[in-house]
Amino acid sequence: MNNVAIQELRNLEIFKNICDDSLNKIIEMGVLIKYPSGRHIFRDKDDVKILYVVLSGTVSLYKSNECGHKRAIFILGKGKMINDVIIQDLPSSINCEVFEEAEILSFNKEEFLKLMEVDFILTKNVMCSLSMKVRRLYRQIKNSTGVIKMEKRLCAKLWKLSKDYGYEKNGQVVVDKKITITYLADLLGSKRETISRALKILCNENLIEYKNKQIIVNNQEKLSEFFKAP
Repeated sequence: MNNVAIQELRNLEIFKNICDDSLNKIIEMGVLIKYPSGRHIFRDKDDVKILYVVLSGTVSLYKSNECGHKRAIFILGKGKMINDVIIQDLPSSINCEVFEEAEILSFNKEEFLKLMEVDFILTKNVMCSLSMKVRRLYRQIKNSTGVIKMEKRLCAKLWKLSKDYGYEKNGQVVVDKKITITYLADLLGSKRETISRALKILCNENLIEYKNKQIIVNNQEKLSEFFKAP
């Protein structure tokens, strides 16, 4: 992995503030793999012995029900550890699919755990990664209750996407990802037709614009107010 610079690793969230010795060992033991969009890195129930970190691009973590319908749980981008849960030494409990063409750093789990034993900052970063996922799951559970209308659930999801992947342009916030209605349905565990109707409501309220898979938030504060309104 000599083609990845120490500074590039230092800028990744999962390796932030760890010591130079640890960074050098990470470069020595890591392998950089490029994945095209749509490729699976691992699947539910796989016996995974490798830890994965996103260097560039994005991946999607999802579950499938008995009918084969997807429910996307997370979209993870640069600097995120994908499968920190395998530290528990159990088979994978989720599928990982490349959302956008990605460069992925891979590490032997046992070697990575030994490094965590001697670098507490690295251990803390991994714990923070797990904590972040738990907190996001709490919010998803809260927002998935049946008493919340779909347009409000979609509103909350679009607000989060705009915070994580948005950039300002002409007073609006553009989500820097091409996201289909089908994938929004996967994110919310709903039908495509239901999401299409909810999108139309948000567009009619002038909260967002949606064209050619591009999400544009006209005003993040008003989007948040719409979700919180009774």
